[in-house]
Amino acid sequence: MDVLERFRLDGRVAIVTGASSGLGVAFAQGLAEAGADVVIGARRVERLEQTRRLVEETGRRCLAVPADVSRPEDCEALVTVAVEAMGGVDVLINNAGVATAVPALRETPEEFRQVIDTNLHGTYYMAQACARVMRPGSSIVNIGSVLGETTAGLPQAAYSASKAAVTGLTRDLAQQWTGRRGIRVNCLEPGFFASEMTELYKPGYLERMVESRVVMDRTGDPAELVAAAIFLASDASSYITGVTLPVDGGMLIT
Repeated sequence: MDVLERFRLDGRVAIVTGASSGLGVAFAQGLAEAGADVVIGARRVERLEQTRRLVEETGRRCLAVPADVSRPEDCEALVTVAVEAMGGVDVLINNAGVATAVPALRETPEEFRQVIDTNLHGTYYMAQACARVMRPGSSIVNIGSVLGETTAGLPQAAYSASKAAVTGLTRDLAQQWTGRRGIRVNCLEPGFFASEMTELYKPGYLERMVESRVVMDRTGDPAELVAAAIFLASDASSYITGVTLPVDGGMLIT
């Protein structure tokens, strides 16, 4: 296998959660372009079908499965579909997530819990369901955030706490599963990329943050994050596990 072949995902089956919009759509398309068949999950069924059509345009197989990752039974059902229809699961892109920007003194227990349920519990439930059926050589890529390590001027206690927890979860699952089961577990930490979350920012906020915090002085292109995900999902990173990789244009060094 030459170097470029190590990045290929031919013959593999990947699950992408949160695939109804934004970065989830980009992950699903990118994995298919790298050769994987893809099973996509999200709560919004109509938008999920749009992603399925985009993936199938690459020539790969794709199944769309309604799923709320905060429900363990939905995670199990998503994995069951992948195994029964596609023959197994080799890659998980644990992308589903929600964000709020509520001042901590006004945030209700229910608002805080909803973020934790999806971003942390959902990440764990999906990893657990996939690890039960994954073969040695498989890869789990959790999607964290630079806000798990820094702040960016918004009141995001729940979101930041959930993403910091995903980093710790990644380390522990890698320790448990890599040596015993041959499953690598890593984490990507995106910086500022166009997404539903950035669409909610007040006018001028994103531009100010990029100017003051991002060394590269621009937002990220989704293709740049997808390339990092393919690296961690593929044999190109076969000696890497338990790491958290920022893809942030240098935000964390400012």
